[in-house]
Amino acid sequence: MRLHSVSEGPANGPVVVLSGSLGSDLRVWDHQAKALVKAGYRVIRHDHRGHGGSPAPEGPYTLAELASDVVELLDGHEVERAHFVGLSLGGMVGMQLAATAPRRVDRLVLCCTSISPGTKEAWARRAERVRGEGIESIANDVLERWFTTPADDFWRDMLLGSSAEGYASCCAAVQRMDLAAELPKIAAPTLVIAGERDRATPPEDGLRIATGIPGSRLAIVAGAAHLGPVERAEEFTELILEHVNAGGRGEAVRRELLGDAHVDAATPSAFQSYITEAVWGAIWTRPGLDRKTRSFITLAILVALKCHDELALHVRAALRNGLTEEEIDEVVLHAGAYAGVPAANSAIRVVREAVRSSRAE
Repeated sequence: MRLHSVSEGPANGPVVVLSGSLGSDLRVWDHQAKALVKAGYRVIRHDHRGHGGSPAPEGPYTLAELASDVVELLDGHEVERAHFVGLSLGGMVGMQLAATAPRRVDRLVLCCTSISPGTKEAWARRAERVRGEGIESIANDVLERWFTTPADDFWRDMLLGSSAEGYASCCAAVQRMDLAAELPKIAAPTLVIAGERDRATPPEDGLRIATGIPGSRLAIVAGAAHLGPVERAEEFTELILEHVNAGGRGEAVRRELLGDAHVDAATPSAFQSYITEAVWGAIWTRPGLDRKTRSFITLAILVALKCHDELALHVRAALRNGLTEEEIDEVVLHAGAYAGVPAANSAIRVVREAVRSSRAE
């Protein structure tokens, strides 16, 4: 499945995928895309199957298929891992993707979405009506939920530009999805944004998601209906940028000091995400000490604590930060004078092996 997509921004920038709602196309993200590109991100926007410029194969579809489409999208753009921002249906796809393909998702933002919007019967009736009478038959109801004020012709034309088969088949994906059991599997740092006046996916739906995903947080934007990123563009954009920026610094430092091979081999988890953000991102980037000094301190503490696995890791980081082998030996000797000779004696063997390993890389 080759989705219609647009890639904008620097080719070497961190990648953010923007995934839209049922009945919209990639233009729903115009404001956020511009801001993210300005901030140095490479932005990939896409249309779901049956929407915008994407083909509409015969349905019904499943949420797993829609998530698989995004995997193929990333592969087509030669992107291994990306931040993912989803609106409504796009948020549902994002939850499925983060739970089943965790290595492809860095940080996750879920806008105006739900794990159980309405009833299965209501979604079945909507799909049947669209197939029988066309999207025009539901347009007024949809547009009333999208915004707190009457929608102009731009948004009506966007909605009517969707394929009736594609729209109905995506309704079937929502009808049959079962995301509740997937939430605890999501390890990506997650921000859930709800619209205060969203009748389609109200704030309590966002709270349920934030409660189910470990370590996630919920933000509620005042005055926003279902297409919050359009109606309250500034507020949503600020929240999205804040969330993706938080992970970008830590990830960059971690890769600089530990190497791409080590980072890529690590298993994604909520705890690893916490370390990346709270330690590599918040501590190692502070201006009060340079990285070389931070390596001196870290090595001494790890020798004293006898944390040998972490010690080996930070010996390699220290070498990248400019410490010489002689300086690292001095750290162990100095720590031994205060933390005890046995601690230094066992640490020196770990240090020597880590140095040999670094030479061989």
